[in-house]
Amino acid sequence: MALMFARLARNFVKNGYYPTDEITLARIIDMLRLSPQGNCRMLDPCCGEGTALADLRKSLVDRHALDHDTDNEDQVLAAEAFGVEFDKERAWHAKELLDRVLHADIHDVVVKARSVGLLYLNPPYGFGVSDNANRRAAELDHDKAERLERTFLKKTVPYLAYGGVLVFIVPHYALDDDMRGYLARNFRDLRVYMAPERAFKQCVIVGVRQRAGRATKEVLDLLARAQGSEEGADTLPESWNEERYEIPAIQPDLEFGFHAVRVDAEQLQDELDKYKPSLLWGHMDSHFNQVKGACRPPLRDLTQWHLALALAAGQVTGKLASPGGRIFVIKGDTYKRKERSITTDVNDKGEVSQTTVMLDRFVPVINAIEFTPDHRLGQIVKIA
Repeated sequence: MALMFARLARNFVKNGYYPTDEITLARIIDMLRLSPQGNCRMLDPCCGEGTALADLRKSLVDRHALDHDTDNEDQVLAAEAFGVEFDKERAWHAKELLDRVLHADIHDVVVKARSVGLLYLNPPYGFGVSDNANRRAAELDHDKAERLERTFLKKTVPYLAYGGVLVFIVPHYALDDDMRGYLARNFRDLRVYMAPERAFKQCVIVGVRQRAGRATKEVLDLLARAQGSEEGADTLPESWNEERYEIPAIQPDLEFGFHAVRVDAEQLQDELDKYKPSLLWGHMDSHFNQVKGACRPPLRDLTQWHLALALAAGQVTGKLASPGGRIFVIKGDTYKRKERSITTDVNDKGEVSQTTVMLDRFVPVINAIEFTPDHRLGQIVKIA
C-alpha cells in the first residue's frame, strides 16, 4: 500500500518525536475498516505532523469506497480526523492535513467523553521527569515513576467510545504491571505485535474498548510475555487475514466537544478566520441597516407619555451623536416594575388594619452601544 502523506513528512526529530514508519502504518491500516453505518471520527493525541492519521483516514475511506462500489457521492463515508500536538511547527503542519488540530499540551485539551471511534496513540516515550532528583527516583523505582506512555494512555482512553478501536504504539518493555492491568480491564480482543521496524523496539497493541471489567489471566500473560521477552511478540503480519477491527460510526446527535483551555493569539486568529462569515462585526451594516424613507415630523413636541409609547414600541432606535462628540447606536425599550405601598389605619376602638397596594409602573430604558472611535468603542451604555 502506497501511503501519500508519509512521504511528504518533514520529520521534525526533536522533543522525542519519532513518527510511525511507513511499513508499520501500512500494516496497521490493513487491520482496520470503517463501519458502513455512518461517518467515523478519529483522534491522534500526539499527531506530530499529522501524516500518520491523514494516511490512515485516506486509505480507509478509499478502501471502503472500493469495496462497496459507491458511485453515489451521498453514499461515500467521511471520516473526521482530529489531532493534538505540543510542538508548534509540527502542529501547524498537521493543520494542513487533518480536519482540526490543536497546538496544545494534552492536559490543556477538553474532549467529550466517549465521542471518538478510533484512538491512534503513539505517545512520547520515557519518564515524565526533567530534574535530576526525579530522574534518580525514576532509576531507583520505575514502578512508582510515571511513564509518559502510561500518562497518555489513561488520559486519552476516556475519549474513546465503547466499541471504539485503540491502536497503541509503545516500546514493548514499557508495558509495566499498571499499564497491562489497565489495558486488560478496559479492552477486549487485545492483540500485541512487534513493529517491523525494530529500531525503537515498538509494539503495536490493538483492542476494542469495553466497560471496565475483570482482567483475565490469559490477556495479562499475553501482555507480560510481550514485555518480558527479548523479541517482544510476533511481528505484525504483512497481510491481515482475520476479521478487521471495525471503527464504529458516530452517533448523529452526539455533539463533539474539542477545544483547548489555553489558546495563543495565532490559533485564536485562525479560529476567527474560519467563523468569520458568522461573526457580527463583519455584518454590522446589514444588521443595523434601515430602509430610508421620508419621516413626517410630529405636530407638536412629544410628551413623556408619547416618548414612553415610542420606547415600548421599539421606535426609538438608530444612530445618535451627542454634543460632546460621542456616537451611539441606541435601542429603546420599556419594562414593568411593581411598586408596593403599605398604609396603616387605627380606628376608634384601637384596632389596627393594614392596606397593601401594588402598582405597575412602566419604566422606559434606552440601551446604547458606544461607537465613539476611542477606548470606549463597543461598551454597552444603559440610559434609564
